[in-house]
Amino acid sequence: QVQLVESGGGLVQPGGSLRLSCAASGISFSHYTLGWYRQAPGKQRELVASVTSGGSTNYAESLNGRHTISRDNIKNTVYLQMNSLKPEDTAVYYCKGKLGPLEYWGQGTQVTVSS
Repeated sequence: QVQLVESGGGLVQPGGSLRLSCAASGISFSHYTLGWYRQAPGKQRELVASVTSGGSTNYAESLNGRHTISRDNIKNTVYLQMNSLKPEDTAVYYCKGKLGPLEYWGQGTQVTVSS
């Protein structure tokens, strides 16, 4: 059974940081491209960052370098370090694993940036 389980979300003040984690099981983790997506209320789900099996990364331009994606193929976990958080970063954050036609999503974790 494939599972992707996100954690690390919560309430943070503007300018703060959070690190999201997504632990995967049931897949050959090291072969997958992993991505973080987010969906704010009333908006479409959008890519935040992704990392390929070879370690190449891709980020949404709007982030301006504030976030960093990384993966640990021993722990089968992908991380998203989020810095200098803004209220507009408020969303449900999802991780996704993709390998060819195979695609799996986690259940999401809420991030709220508010004072």
